[in-house]
Amino acid sequence: MSATIVGVDVGGTFTDLFCYDEAAGRFRTAKVPSNRGDEAVGFLEGLKSFGPVAQLASVVHGTTVGTNALLERKGAKVGLVTTRGFRDVLEMRRRDRLHTWGLWGDFLPVVDRDMRLEVSERTLADGSIRQAVDAAEVQAAVRQLIAQGAEALAIVFINAYANPANEQAALDAARAVWPGETIACSTQILPEIREFERTSTTALNAYLQPVVGSYLGKLDKALAGEGFTGQFHIVQSNGGVMSTATARRLPVRTALSGPAAGVIAAAAIAREAGFPDVITGDLGGTSFDVSLVVGGGTALAAQTTIDFGLVIRTPMIEISTIGAGGGSIAHVDAGGLLQVGPESAGSRPGPVCYGQGNTRPTLTDANVVLGRINAERPIGGKLARLDVEAAKSAILEHVGRPLGLDAMAAAEAILRVANARMAGAIRLVSIERGHDPSRFAVVPFGGGGALHTGALIREVGLKAALVPRFPGVTSALGCVIADIRHDQVQTVNLTLDALDEAALDRRMVAEAAAARAVVEAAGLAVERIDTVFELDMHYAGQTHTVAVPLPVEVRDGSTGLSRAIVREAFERAYQTSFSRLLPGLGVRIVNLRTAAIGRRPRFDLGLLKPEPGASIEAARRGSRPVWFEGAWHDTAIYARLELPEGATIPGPAILEQPDATTVVDPGLVARVDHLGNIIVERAA
Repeated sequence: MSATIVGVDVGGTFTDLFCYDEAAGRFRTAKVPSNRGDEAVGFLEGLKSFGPVAQLASVVHGTTVGTNALLERKGAKVGLVTTRGFRDVLEMRRRDRLHTWGLWGDFLPVVDRDMRLEVSERTLADGSIRQAVDAAEVQAAVRQLIAQGAEALAIVFINAYANPANEQAALDAARAVWPGETIACSTQILPEIREFERTSTTALNAYLQPVVGSYLGKLDKALAGEGFTGQFHIVQSNGGVMSTATARRLPVRTALSGPAAGVIAAAAIAREAGFPDVITGDLGGTSFDVSLVVGGGTALAAQTTIDFGLVIRTPMIEISTIGAGGGSIAHVDAGGLLQVGPESAGSRPGPVCYGQGNTRPTLTDANVVLGRINAERPIGGKLARLDVEAAKSAILEHVGRPLGLDAMAAAEAILRVANARMAGAIRLVSIERGHDPSRFAVVPFGGGGALHTGALIREVGLKAALVPRFPGVTSALGCVIADIRHDQVQTVNLTLDALDEAALDRRMVAEAAAARAVVEAAGLAVERIDTVFELDMHYAGQTHTVAVPLPVEVRDGSTGLSRAIVREAFERAYQTSFSRLLPGLGVRIVNLRTAAIGRRPRFDLGLLKPEPGASIEAARRGSRPVWFEGAWHDTAIYARLELPEGATIPGPAILEQPDATTVVDPGLVARVDHLGNIIVERAA
């Protein structure tokens, strides 16, 4: 039987693939243009480049379909049934504002007000039911929503986390009249305290369900048409992998799926290379995604805001995204300031230099004009050459003349603005969170990340850059090496002093068993399944919680949890976060979080190392003029994949490969480590 697994990352411009034959210990990579609107085309084209799709054992996919649907507001028409008096929770939010200063700006929730209907029911905060729900009233509301065009249905009742009985009764009643499977109640999505976050997450899950379900259905059909009978899985926002069945049920967990896979791979590469503290920077065609890795571990956030008012409360790798990718369009705004992004040219028509009809300059056009990208050998392999003169003319027309600059100065200005935006994103996840950037290396990947290594090192004060062996397909590699993971949360809402240790222990054992069952049902081979427990806790009177990892595991049907273990873990976590404790105050346990992690067989990154017998001389491809700091510099060109381990390349230099280009600025030096990574540092 085949042991070939393929990771597929569908981006806005390119679809990247990493194919790994586990039995033979061999890998291949591919990069094909994405087909926006019908991603299955590029998806299948990439898979076919490795041979018959029917012979593949597993396909793991990182997708941005859910994220794009949220950002572009192209989800389904959702109907919401909620408790009488709570119709406007989605609009009230947390009384936050789009613009901090001034009462201006507006917000439209993903569920229109006429699609939010109320029914009479009431569950109290202690879980007791004051008023049972009326099935007939629920069915009448559902029929009205169907008549108004609802494509997905969400049921969210006040305090349902404390007792799901009314919600479940309403769900049962609604199923009798609702056509299809796009229906869920909040306790199936997020059985957790906090009304707005629970409503928002449930509504967004419904908003994505038809979109993501349809997308996965197309891919399933396309794979079946090629005779594929293996396993098809999706990367979650927490960096783990889930089955497509889980993805259809919980599509909200696919937001930031593609970028999360990249962070997983970048963190693994950096750990193996001896860089436990890094900042990952994924520069694709449409965005720049940044994440912090400390001590070799990715940072998980319990809650993420995708866009203003679109709050998702589910574990996600902390990723900050800005609209600054290779396809980001440069323009001079009404105030006469140069802007780069957030609008992108995408893959079609793409940058001006692609010659596919776009006339507005992009970041890629600036890099081509400055000589940093080889116009004769563009990445992706689908274009014979890039049109430098067309890119130069577009830059001059749209940026140069409005600012009184010649074409070269205008192209450099585009680069400076884009670099400043990227540096700002890196400062946001480092300096503004109390981390000294001089301790960190940046891991630039994606098709364009390695073009900007020098600027990021200089502008932020980072100690180095670590460019992966295949930066353009790093996210696809992350799909291959990611573990299987399933997260669950359940509100506890008890003071520590009132905690029934045995009751919480039983709940933890049950939650662990349920989470493990989801991992086992995914069907991917794992070496073991680890269960991780965490409590959300705070001192009495506080609003926000601290994540408290518990040093326990299930053995012989028990975790051995005690009140003393919980208190010690809380004080350790609180001290780490705030450098002090608050003795004398009571402590409350708010939520129990459980994660089951199926550990995949370890991928040997040594497979990526340079071929023996390689030499710097053989890798040299001559030189060409490249523009740095206002002047042309004769710059050495190398075939990056032919460089030997230990090779040292002083800047200025350009390292080219099929999936990306690495720029080594003047004053920097690059060396090849034992895994084939490029380490870029300041010259001595």
